[in-house]
Amino acid sequence: MQIEPFKVEIWMNEWETQCTYNLAETCVASITVEELLALSGGSADDLSGLLQMKLTYGDIEGSPRLRTAIANLYANQCIEDITVTHGTIAANMLVHKAIVEPGDHVLSIVPTYQQHYSIPKSIQADVTTLALREEDGFLPNLEALKALVKPNTKLIAFTNPNNPTGALIERPMLEDMVDIADSVGAYLLCDEVYRGTAQVGDGMSPSIVDLYAKGISTAGMSKVFSLAGLRVGWVIAPQEVREQVLIHRDYDTISVGMINDHFAAIALEHADEVLARSHEITRGNLALLEAWIAKEPKVSWVKPRAGTTAMLKLNIPVTAREFCIDLVTKTGVMLTPGDAFDMEGYARIGFANDTQTLTEGLAALSEYLATHYST
Repeated sequence: MQIEPFKVEIWMNEWETQCTYNLAETCVASITVEELLALSGGSADDLSGLLQMKLTYGDIEGSPRLRTAIANLYANQCIEDITVTHGTIAANMLVHKAIVEPGDHVLSIVPTYQQHYSIPKSIQADVTTLALREEDGFLPNLEALKALVKPNTKLIAFTNPNNPTGALIERPMLEDMVDIADSVGAYLLCDEVYRGTAQVGDGMSPSIVDLYAKGISTAGMSKVFSLAGLRVGWVIAPQEVREQVLIHRDYDTISVGMINDHFAAIALEHADEVLARSHEITRGNLALLEAWIAKEPKVSWVKPRAGTTAMLKLNIPVTAREFCIDLVTKTGVMLTPGDAFDMEGYARIGFANDTQTLTEGLAALSEYLATHYST
């Protein structure tokens, strides 16, 4: 099977271990096991319970404890609807492999995580993309979406909150998208790995699986829950999709690790506490980033309403990749060039890491801009 190189992951693999200030990070600042136990009201003494855990395969589809905790993140889902995966990245792969066949029409809303157009292309689907525009606040143009669906559209894929722009599609627009998908009987796959990061209220936005019978949600522990190292994600999907997901999953997963399952369950059973920490970081850091941008004449943006990243529009005479390579080489500040998302002239910045890294990284970025692009 031929597939396109994964541009953003190649960039991250090349530079994230070489930088000083990782402003390309997309996860809310990761937590330790000790911090997780503290957030859940426990202590290191609770680890003694793991000593009797037999490290077998465990529950193949995910433990009932974990799937119950996942179901509580949704309005109308039960554990039978949930399949646990190796991160959201595996969840996305499994859904595309389960649904898409050669010749199917797939509509992907971009920019997005590259899986959502490169995997169906590798399956020889007919892939159409709908580009989000800055003038629309990086929200989908519904008339354009309506014009692009076809009678044979099998799947419409998108991220909400959006990766990389941080745009947030709220319930009325989601319901309009449901109507468009339903008009041709298409599935709606929403990669919701950043769900829970809205800048107001409890941070939660409606899930597509609670709005549409053919909605599919993928998500995981990496971004908002700060536990990327667990490599735990999930798929919530209609029964016919879930059955196919399970068939494909047998070939590449069997089960997630029992210890991973255990700690993911602890985190989700105390989701309110974990999310409160995430909100403190993302909301405080976004305010810092907004103040920084207001003082930088070479940078503009559409302020994110959710997520952990923003796209910086660069008013400079070089490509974004040239800029990002020179920046990280000379200052240790790592951004992600926009061409990783087919958005030349932009760079993605992550603002959910620890506040000291963000503050020091922005100061170094300001000095670099003043030195190299002051006129």
